[in-house]
Amino acid sequence: MTRRILLVAHPRRSEALTVAKGVIQRLTDLGIEVSLQADEAKVLDLKHDKRVHIGTEEMVGEGCDLVVVLGGDGTILRGAEFARSVDVPLLGINLGHVGFLAEAERDDLDATVEHIANRQYTVDERMTLHVDAIFDGEVVASSWALNEVSVEKAARERMLELTIEVDGRPLSSWGGDGLIVSTPTGSTAYAFSAGGPVIWPQVEAMLLVPNSAHALFARPLVLGPDSHVAIELRTGTDVLGIMWCDGRRHIDLPPGARIEVRRGIRPVRLARLSSAPFTDRLVAKFNLPVRGWRGDAHRARAAAGQRSDLWIRSNPDRAPLPAHEPPAATRGTTATPATTTAPVPPGSGDDVDGTPRTPGSGGARP
Repeated sequence: MTRRILLVAHPRRSEALTVAKGVIQRLTDLGIEVSLQADEAKVLDLKHDKRVHIGTEEMVGEGCDLVVVLGGDGTILRGAEFARSVDVPLLGINLGHVGFLAEAERDDLDATVEHIANRQYTVDERMTLHVDAIFDGEVVASSWALNEVSVEKAARERMLELTIEVDGRPLSSWGGDGLIVSTPTGSTAYAFSAGGPVIWPQVEAMLLVPNSAHALFARPLVLGPDSHVAIELRTGTDVLGIMWCDGRRHIDLPPGARIEVRRGIRPVRLARLSSAPFTDRLVAKFNLPVRGWRGDAHRARAAAGQRSDLWIRSNPDRAPLPAHEPPAATRGTTATPATTTAPVPPGSGDDVDGTPRTPGSGGARP
């Protein structure tokens, strides 16, 4: 059976369109059919044929076994809507800035196409959020989010008054710019910019991050994955709010509106080409400084019983002593009675880097 892949690219970015043409050519040369939305196909000047299928937004993902996205995180979030609707994995190729959701970079394009053609990828399931907007006791809108649900003030000059409820119990009230309810995947996005912690994606949790709250207690909170969060816009004011899901879908909120957020039933599946840990991704995407880390080499030396260089590096003007010579403080002295030179039990007399202490020295360095 012939495979079909849905390709999603930013229709107004020339770089994305250029890359898209090359990817389509490579995939079709490998015997893989490609589906496109009508607006993207029009910009690319592509016509419907046996290898290229053009469809409406509602139907374009039917029959596809993978969604490939060319762009930044915003375009990847748009692709996630298609991937989730047909329950297939999504693979992002970063053409943006950070591209935290992307799995590959443009420089790896040829290798990535080969991985796609050979199905050489694993799949991670990422938690989502389900949200209901309620007014006067009726659900007026429902949606979902991969990254976050944010409740924000609609007017820049006004403060939004909110009351927060967790698992049916009141938590706190405050005024500010709003509140973010995030998944672990979204903890490196809007929630991170608002001061929230980074949560490893394999951790199942929900994150609450107040956004510029005018309150003494307005700290980010990490909740259980099955918690139910409710956010109410306090009555008695004329300040309007707005709810955003992943910065893509929104609804206006009047005073008295209630937003209920819980874990989504259907996850988003992300295709992974590498088994590298999340720590490496975090370091690479945020360009974190790791200079000075000794890691495996240091542990290997310790396991082999080699003297640590900790003291030498902390005393750069002093050369290391030869391994066969005793410390200067004991060199040339008369041996003391055996009762005072009994060996220290292994581990109990070693310093933090494995260097044996001199009995009676209190652990001081020679």
